[in-house]
Amino acid sequence: MNVRLSVLALSVLATAPARAQDTVIAFTDVTVIPMDRERAIPGQTVIVRGERIVEIGPASRVRVPAGPTRIIDGRGKFLMPGVAEMHAHIPGAQNPAFQAQVLFMYLANGVTTIRGMLGAPQHLTLREQAARREIWSPTIYTSGPSFNGNSAPTPEAARRMVEEQRAAGYDFLKIHPGVPRAAFDTLAATAQRVGIRFSGHVPVDVALERALEARYASIDHIDGYVEWLAGAAPGTASGFFGFALLDGADPSRIPAAARRTREAGVWIVPTQTLFETMAGGETPEAMAAWPGHEYLPPGMVLQWTTNVRNFRQQNPDPARLARYLQIRRDLIRQLHAAGVGLLLGSDAPQWMNPPGFSIHRELASYVRAGLTPYQALEAGTRNVARFFGAENEFGTVAVRRRADLVLLDANPLEDIANFERQAGVMVRGRWLSREDMARRLAQYRQ
Repeated sequence: MNVRLSVLALSVLATAPARAQDTVIAFTDVTVIPMDRERAIPGQTVIVRGERIVEIGPASRVRVPAGPTRIIDGRGKFLMPGVAEMHAHIPGAQNPAFQAQVLFMYLANGVTTIRGMLGAPQHLTLREQAARREIWSPTIYTSGPSFNGNSAPTPEAARRMVEEQRAAGYDFLKIHPGVPRAAFDTLAATAQRVGIRFSGHVPVDVALERALEARYASIDHIDGYVEWLAGAAPGTASGFFGFALLDGADPSRIPAAARRTREAGVWIVPTQTLFETMAGGETPEAMAAWPGHEYLPPGMVLQWTTNVRNFRQQNPDPARLARYLQIRRDLIRQLHAAGVGLLLGSDAPQWMNPPGFSIHRELASYVRAGLTPYQALEAGTRNVARFFGAENEFGTVAVRRRADLVLLDANPLEDIANFERQAGVMVRGRWLSREDMARRLAQYRQ
């Protein structure tokens, strides 16, 4: 990254407000969408002190505190919890400017919590800095380096990695493709023994039945399900997330897969926008013009465009691509209907998925699959708090919850696209107006 961005990274860190615990902010005459159930409550005053919501109610009952208070006029606006990106990636320490940029891009789109899915030791430091409000960043949960065929080829290597990552303080383990079945079995047993969860891909040697039996915390990308619908044996080569087995996939088996997933208590992170990008209708060049790409290195965007174009050239049948997307949409809808917990995640930054910006397309993809806007938003708010066992900490707008909030110009329960119409974002009680976010983003424009 160039010198300008290196200086900018330092500027972003330096301009993060001090941890002023007594800072008071009042949202007045706002419609609150608490996300505890599907409802919108008009005419509310919401008082934030430090990083917590301390009072909510109608103006007749809740008074704006005397003394220094920042008042944010909420007339005609909607206040809801910030959302989570549950399949996020944080750049490495070798590029601090880009790291700071990516974290801010999440925030600038209403993402106030991220789960880093390919962790590194320096991400533990970022996690603590974000928690102390020292940097502009969502709250961070992070894995350690991934378990894959190279890092965990044997049971002994897998056991050692689990114990080391648990001792280092990572929040969970990340599973990538390539882990052999014997190594996975040791990984799962050791993780249970030391008390750490694991999430991510389903290696082909493991396959869905064993993954569910082992009780993944979450299966990301809906990995392994197309293979299961096709009746593939463990170890069967399946191509891009089961695409090579598409012709044998039987959608009538989806209810059984959904029931088994619910019984196992496994959550699903669809990352559906990644697949809509790969198999959808727009050209790679048109997608490169989507919002957010203008802030990313041109070489990265060019590589993404090339990857999508190559996939389309290798798989030129539009009817087959459409069937693949439809099966994934059916999986999302039927998993949700069966009571499986869905978690919002788009896999960013990744092919045509600029951090933060891609979460809007991910939400829209759930609605296209058959969920209501409330159900789609629940996957990024209340469900995430439940997943982490932190229902009293975040995920809803309520007294004593962390003040991770998004102020919107229109009601997202009526149209999921309204979540993009953000007047401002609050993370741990620190306010970024639309103008603040636009000004900072403009510095990243390529």
